Amino acid sequence: MTRDSDSLAVADPRPAFGLRLAEARRAAGLSQEALAHDSGLARSYLGGVERGKRNISLVNICRVAAALGVRPADLLSTL
Repeated sequence: MTRDSDSLAVADPRPAFGLRLAEARRAAGLSQEALAHDSGLARSYLGGVERGKRNISLVNICRVAAALGVRPADLLSTL
């Protein structure tokens, strides 16, 4: 049995996740710098995630969600 790789193609979720993260950060009233400090992540890394250029790990999604006071699933809900 072979798989057709074209049927497995998925749109890149990074831009949509980045927009959702930026929206949640602004709703919390935080700057990128404040969220970086609260989550223990680099501001430049978070900026790359928000722009859809960086691939964020599950561990870091959990760290950011905790800093924002939301569930990790809330950051993934629009994907």
